[in-house]
Amino acid sequence: MAQPVRSLWSRFAFATLIAAAFALMLLGKADVLLVERARMVVLDALAPVIEVASRPAEAVTDLMNNVRDLRYLRAENARLAVENDRLDRWQHVARRLEAENRALRALTNFVPPKEIDFVSARVIADGGGAFVRSVMITAGRKDGLALGNAAVSGEGLVGGIVEVGEAYSRVLLITDLNSQIPIVIERTRDPGVLAGDNTRSPRIVYLPQNAQVVPGDRIVTSGHGGVFPPGLAVGMVTTITDNSIRVTPFVDWERLEYVRILKTGSDGVVQPESAHLPPFSVMGPETAPRSGGTKP
Repeated sequence: MAQPVRSLWSRFAFATLIAAAFALMLLGKADVLLVERARMVVLDALAPVIEVASRPAEAVTDLMNNVRDLRYLRAENARLAVENDRLDRWQHVARRLEAENRALRALTNFVPPKEIDFVSARVIADGGGAFVRSVMITAGRKDGLALGNAAVSGEGLVGGIVEVGEAYSRVLLITDLNSQIPIVIERTRDPGVLAGDNTRSPRIVYLPQNAQVVPGDRIVTSGHGGVFPPGLAVGMVTTITDNSIRVTPFVDWERLEYVRILKTGSDGVVQPESAHLPPFSVMGPETAPRSGGTKP
């Protein structure tokens, strides 16, 4: 009984809807203004419902957009992290090359005589101990180095080669206790010897009795002994006391990175036979002073 009734009602409802649709169409044709007013009333009544019903859809749309933006931001963040790492590596390389270039440009401040060949080397380690002031450099016999070769920087004389390996050598600094360098006072041409004592300010010894030395006098190599060329800048007189005349070298030991090795003779240099080096003297036997003193 229920099934026929439901079927009959469905047919009746369908026919009713069709009739209502035709009625509305005829009404719309007959009175457009009335239909428009009715439509506005219906829209005003349904607008709050439509607005409330649309909020979940808008929230879902915003959520989807946020998820899509988050995925994009994560991918962009990963890309930027990789790019940042690459730029950091390049910045590190650029800074290292800039510092190396600056150190190499400093070497151009010293121009050796044309007749003297030279080779540039990098300082790689401080090879000295408590009683030895020396540095290791990246040049050796394969580069034509020999004992007694002078090592210079852009500022002035660094020292002399005392040990030569195949690819590495050791430079004894002019501040070392074993270093004795023939020098002259540039202003007065008074000869003497710069003797290191493991301090930053080596002493001048064996000056003539009538030498006139004042603070600020420049000290250069004299060339005696045939090892170091004459005229290499050494330092400046800074302290004169009753007991000693002190010289501050031009070379900045804390920032010494590169040196030039002048391929000169090795007369007067004795190769050390033990870890305790004998006095490093670049003076030949015929020029080494036998006695003398320091003039205040």
